[in-house]
Amino acid sequence: MKYKLSDVTRGMIIYPLGDSIAALLMDEFSVQRLLGMMIVGGLIYSLEIPAWFSYISRRYKGTARTLMAILYFNPLWIARHLLFILLFTGRISTVHWSLLTIALKSFAFNLPIAFAANYLIQNKLSLSWRFFYSAVFSSLMAIYYALSRVIFK
Repeated sequence: MKYKLSDVTRGMIIYPLGDSIAALLMDEFSVQRLLGMMIVGGLIYSLEIPAWFSYISRRYKGTARTLMAILYFNPLWIARHLLFILLFTGRISTVHWSLLTIALKSFAFNLPIAFAANYLIQNKLSLSWRFFYSAVFSSLMAIYYALSRVIFK
């Protein structure tokens, strides 16, 4: 695994953009949340997501590749993303097991959309563009995940 400047840059812009939209919709925008999501997008997501996509690209085709992408973006990933949000907004004391329930409901509810989007990303785009388009899709989903705390409580 290694960082690519283009992935780091995309991760630092796209993920915080979606999260900021969600934060604005929920009247929860803060600079520390924006900066935190920039760090997560640029340092964590920009490394692990392209590495996973590269791995599955070498080993799987078609629907199997799609399922492996969905396996990555599972309820634990969603819960971790929500945990980052709580951490960056100073609400770490509000973390409890219900976060996993929210993540599971959120994952299950969006599964048909996630399957379709990941099928297109994994099977119709070159590997070099998958992180970018996955980040755009995830940015849109970040809005949904942030709102899911309210929707699925």
